[in-house]
Amino acid sequence: MKKYSFFLLIIPLLFSCSDSGFNNTNPYLPNYSFTMDINMKLPSYSNLKFVSNSVIIPGLGIRGVIVFNTGSGYNAFDAACPNQVLSPCSTMTIKGIKAVCTCDNEEYNLFTGQGTLQYPMKQYRVQVNGDVLRVYN
Repeated sequence: MKKYSFFLLIIPLLFSCSDSGFNNTNPYLPNYSFTMDINMKLPSYSNLKFVSNSVIIPGLGIRGVIVFNTGSGYNAFDAACPNQVLSPCSTMTIKGIKAVCTCDNEEYNLFTGQGTLQYPMKQYRVQVNGDVLRVYN
């Protein structure tokens, strides 16, 4: 009987593991691996110290990476339009706390990466170490 009760206690632990809800699959956008450290003491990135400010880092990811200060942490999203095939117009621009796709004028919230279409913005991981942010996929 003790064996069965031990297994009944272990089974919920096995199924409670998760991937932190991090899903990076989108048929329009390829997956690239990269790592970049961003020093917020540098003038180019010093705006990231303030809530609701963002910076686009070109040459990273697919079409550049948008890093955004949420107030409780940082989000990093690819600047490629998530619901468009890669084309000359599929690079997003920043408009306040929104990212706008220039192909279809769809807006995405930089707090969540959500828009009104099927796919959200492609999100990357961010680690904070003092004034240095590590953005990686």
